[in-house]
This record gives sequence, structure tokens and C-alpha cells, in this order.
Amino acid sequence: MFDAGFWGGREVLRVSDGFIGVFDSGAGGISVLKNLVSELPQEQFLFFGDSANAPYGDKDPTSILLLSRRIVDTLLGKGAKAIVIACNTATSAAAATLRDEYPDVPIVGVEPALKPAVLAFPRGRILVMATAATLTLEKFHRLEEQWARQAEVIPVACVGLVELIERGDLSSPEIHDLLEELVGCYRDKVDAVVLGCTHYPFVRDAIRDVVGDVPFFDGGAGTARQLRTVLEARGLLADPDATGCVRFASSKDTDEELALYQRFFELDL
Repeated sequence: MFDAGFWGGREVLRVSDGFIGVFDSGAGGISVLKNLVSELPQEQFLFFGDSANAPYGDKDPTSILLLSRRIVDTLLGKGAKAIVIACNTATSAAAATLRDEYPDVPIVGVEPALKPAVLAFPRGRILVMATAATLTLEKFHRLEEQWARQAEVIPVACVGLVELIERGDLSSPEIHDLLEELVGCYRDKVDAVVLGCTHYPFVRDAIRDVVGDVPFFDGGAGTARQLRTVLEARGLLADPDATGCVRFASSKDTDEELALYQRFFELDL
């Protein structure tokens, strides 16, 4: 049972020591979780969504680090063998510090999939949709500087989009209207779209309706491959014949929130 107050005292975790802790500011990281389970079906996963504090994208880096550290501390205290930060913003703000603080723990993050987009469309126009925090932090600036020589990179801070996705109505008129406001001007004017927030794959169809039928890139599959590589290098992979499982927990401690997580996990992306 998780500690009351942080995890709400809910008996949501029935996995043994050696599970993989996955966390996000809310439900968005479930898009990464789906890739992790596909890549490593024999592993046990616990996904924690910090929906009570969502979104992270409008918080300062210090606050994001404090929230992330608290989650990691709790997951490790419950027996996690590895951590996946399934949040672009938390990866940018906290991953490097957390790796320094926990040098013996594999910590894998996610970042905007700008590299594969540019390699697929050299000299193209690449729209990068992300949170304001992700786009202002140094990690993205370095990534943009590295690849902007080979393509035109167009970053757009999608303020308000995470909050609408967290409501669970992924085809709402409000989402469509906000996307029109944010990226409608790029319809048929870009070669690819990078989904730089793990929430955004859940509204891929709505984004396509607004910007046009172009390829989408996100970091979920790359994160899953990296996790496998890291676990294999450290001898931490579960037995290939083991039975994997997925459990959910949330700082927004309601049956409705956990049902939302389950519904997001069952969606086709």
C-alpha cells in the first residue's frame, strides 16, 4: 500500500520488488507506457500520474524538480529497479539532477523526437509542439541548435492543451478550437510535426485535422528502446518467460482518475 497523503492510501500496487516506475505530470505519460509494455511485455510496471499537480509545463524548474524527486523517492522506496520519466518537461527540468542523486538507478527520460523528424525531412519545416517549460529550458535549446542547421525548426508552446487532454474528452470542440488558435496557421505549411509532450499523442487526430496529413514523431518508442538497452546492460531485464503487469496510481486519488488512466492505456495510438 502506498503512503497515505501522497498516494492516497490506495492499494493499487500488487507487484513485487523489481518493478519499473513510470511517472508523468498526469495521464499523458501513458502514451510512453504503451511503448514500454510493447517493448518489454515481461516487465512489471507502475505508472504514477501526478494529476493533482498537472500541468508541469507552467511550473518553474525548481518546483518540477521537487515534485519529480518526491515521486522517485517513493517509487524507489517501494522497490522500483528503474525509473522512466514519461514527461518531456520533467525530463528537461529534473533528469540530470536525479541521475546525479541516484547514480546506481537507471533513470530514462523522454525528449522531443526532433532528430528523427529532421533526418526524415532534411531541409524541411518541422513543427515542434511542446509545453512552455520544455521549450524554454536549456535541454531543448541545445537540441534545437544541433538540428536547426539541417531543417527549419518551428517551436510552438501549446499553453492550455494538457489541461484539456486531462479532462478525458479527446474529441472536444475546445481541443479543436485551441489547436486552431495555436497551430492553425501552419496547415499544409510544414513537413512533419514533433509531439514534444507525452499528452499530445492522444490528440494526434485532432492535430492532423488542423495542420494537415503530415507525419508525426514522438519520443515514446525511442524511450522504450533505451530502457531495454539500459536494463540489459545492467543485467536487470526480467526473465523472458515472466508474466508482466501494469498498475496505475495517481496523486488525484479518485476512482474516476484511475479509470481515465485505464481508458487512455487501452486507446489505439
